[in-house]
Amino acid sequence: QVQLVESGGGLVQPGGSLRLSCAASRNIFRIATMGWYRQAPGKERELVAGISSGGSTNYQDSVKGRFTISRDNGKNTVYLQMNSLEPEDTAVYYCSLDALRRIYWGQGTQVTVSS
Repeated sequence: QVQLVESGGGLVQPGGSLRLSCAASRNIFRIATMGWYRQAPGKERELVAGISSGGSTNYQDSVKGRFTISRDNGKNTVYLQMNSLEPEDTAVYYCSLDALRRIYWGQGTQVTVSS
């Protein structure tokens, strides 16, 4: 079993920044594709950004140029740096780990962008 622990959410004003972190409990992290998803009230969960085991990244169009996903294999941790935040970014953000034909999810962290 793999556990994912997210941190870094909170309340921020429009234009502000936050960095989310997600730590995995096992070294399977190193072969995994990692992702950040979000779910706003009344909406479906959507992929925000992903990073492969080799470091290739992909982003949802709405966050390109504002968000950056990265990973530290030595710490089994994936990050999401979020800049120029907008009210539309408000959601619960979930970390995912995809490896060996299984997907694991974190518990989610709330991000609220409001003045």
